Amino acid sequence: MNVFLTHSYFYPMDRKQWKNKTPYPPLATIIALSILKEHAFNTQFYDVALDLSSENCRIQMAQSKPDVVIIYDDGFNYLTKMCLTNMREACFEMIQEAKSIGAKVIVSSSDSTDHFEHYHEKGADFIIHGEGEQTLVELCGALKTGVTHENINGISFKIGDTVVKTPKRVSLKNLEELPMADWSAIAIEKYRAIWSNSKFPFTLNISTTRGCPFKCNWCAKPIYGNRYNSKAPGHVVKEIEFLQTNYKVSHFWITDDIFGLKPGWVKEFNEHIQAKQLKIHYKIQSRADLLMQDEYIDDLYASGLSEVWIGAESGSQKILDAMDKGITVDQIQACTKLLKEKRVRVAYFLQFGYTSENKEDIQHTLEMVKNNRPDDIGISVSYPLPGTVFFDRVRSEMGIKTNWTDSDDLDVMFNATYPPLFYKQLQRFVHYTFRYRQGIYKLKHLSSNNVPYRYVALIPYNFLRAFLLNIKLSL
Repeated sequence: MNVFLTHSYFYPMDRKQWKNKTPYPPLATIIALSILKEHAFNTQFYDVALDLSSENCRIQMAQSKPDVVIIYDDGFNYLTKMCLTNMREACFEMIQEAKSIGAKVIVSSSDSTDHFEHYHEKGADFIIHGEGEQTLVELCGALKTGVTHENINGISFKIGDTVVKTPKRVSLKNLEELPMADWSAIAIEKYRAIWSNSKFPFTLNISTTRGCPFKCNWCAKPIYGNRYNSKAPGHVVKEIEFLQTNYKVSHFWITDDIFGLKPGWVKEFNEHIQAKQLKIHYKIQSRADLLMQDEYIDDLYASGLSEVWIGAESGSQKILDAMDKGITVDQIQACTKLLKEKRVRVAYFLQFGYTSENKEDIQHTLEMVKNNRPDDIGISVSYPLPGTVFFDRVRSEMGIKTNWTDSDDLDVMFNATYPPLFYKQLQRFVHYTFRYRQGIYKLKHLSSNNVPYRYVALIPYNFLRAFLLNIKLSL
């Protein structure tokens, strides 16, 4: 049985991300590739991440004459969790091409989990729901041997015109059972060449955990859910050492929703890093309350932590409570101060437009950014995704459009306090204001290396744009 494996996230179709020039290989997809090879499936892989369209993939697919085509998205990439329509349409094209050459089609992604009926309508034979590796091996085995697939947990399929969904599969607890991602299948130098045109050092992505036990009510977890399982620290360090040795990379993006939550994990991780004498730099996502532990940050910094992205979301405690974030504005401020003292860059994820948010709440967020001075910010607007409390709360207010076109769409798809244009202008205003203040700070502290000098040159431009947008917004 010939298997053709690919995915459906095309960086050039996401204008904002392609402009950043910081693409990451499809980590979950090449883990799936490893496990297919481990189980002796004859598998050809094609990476679409850097392609302008699905045309090259369709050519490769036809030439390989597959019996089975697997479109397996990278569930570790937060961009795929957004369920963007550009990528959905590309996936539909790939499904139709696979069907035209007589192949069975298996799809695994956040979007196909959320909207599996649409994917079956477009021709997908099987949708994998949730964590995919074990299900994929079992399903491919059934297709190869001709045994029934109807008793395989974690899939949906059609019988006639009826879509059948089997019971949920139990999540894998021991992540060491999985093989290392097949990095040899990735054209690393093509990725490195694109990163060379960005303002950042070349970085590869790795994962140490699956899932997140916290229950922010707008956060969707269609693949890994609310569990929290982690690889052993020594196992992770071996992977880092492998990538550093074989691909000459020393910067890593650890994709975990929450890094190092398990007690003692970070301390042991640092011990392994020191024992191997590895010199690395890495960035993580974490929570303000977790980062309040002084010794915890010491171990993070000693092991190579250079940047933390915190889900700050809002400077209004009212909004944080409405989101079920489980953190306080004071904790955000305190952990930011502590990280800065340890010379770790701090970045905030901010979210505007949550239900009941008003201009007073927005002002609280603007003041938080001004007073805490994070090193970077990422701004979004509240995005209802199926399976969340927030989605259920606003579902009746949503119209025909239920997904963004790309990650810079920022459309408010429910009845927020203000019209959609307000939030698009607010996003731009906050960014221009932030860059302006960074430039002023840099001008006052010329010996600091925290802010690029280009922000100084752009002070007049950023000030003017922020000023004009503020007039429109009446903040």
